[in-house]
Amino acid sequence: MTKLLGISGSLRKASFNTGLLTAARSVAPEGVEFETATLHGIPLYDGDVEAESGVPAPVEVLKQRIIGADGVILFTPEYNNSMPGVFKNAIDWLSRPPADIRKVFGGRPFAIAGASPGNFGTILSQNAWLSVMRTLGAELWSGKRLMVPKAATLFDGQGQLTDEETRERLRTFVQAFAEYVAAVKAH
Repeated sequence: MTKLLGISGSLRKASFNTGLLTAARSVAPEGVEFETATLHGIPLYDGDVEAESGVPAPVEVLKQRIIGADGVILFTPEYNNSMPGVFKNAIDWLSRPPADIRKVFGGRPFAIAGASPGNFGTILSQNAWLSVMRTLGAELWSGKRLMVPKAATLFDGQGQLTDEETRERLRTFVQAFAEYVAAVKAH
């Protein structure tokens, strides 16, 4: 059994990326356990808070979920031609203390996907994530990219994916990543 964790980088209820994450879970192939996570409850990173109180409980929970996963997919929005601050903030917390970086990120397969209302489907956000993930030592999967442009035409008002062509692209993406993760796990 391959265990994947998908994390939505948006807090909005009807988020396109949370909808894409939910759809990914529904198209996961047989033999793949696909769990989902959000960033709700993670406070802004503050080194003083960390020094006084340690890593907040919501961060520890997400950290343990990542550690328990064989592979992780980041479902990232694109804000102002880059990654969303709330998502980067969560990753910054997940890298604390520095001694935990290796067990959370080191060598763990990560993939990046995203949906946006614009024409380029989060390409700039996905590119911005590359240096962050490399710095943390994650094993970035480069087998496929999933960028979903013009998302407002592909999701309904509740954030549910309604476009079958996009659902099929998503199915192919999740299956290929799961196969990659299984191969990494086997070695």
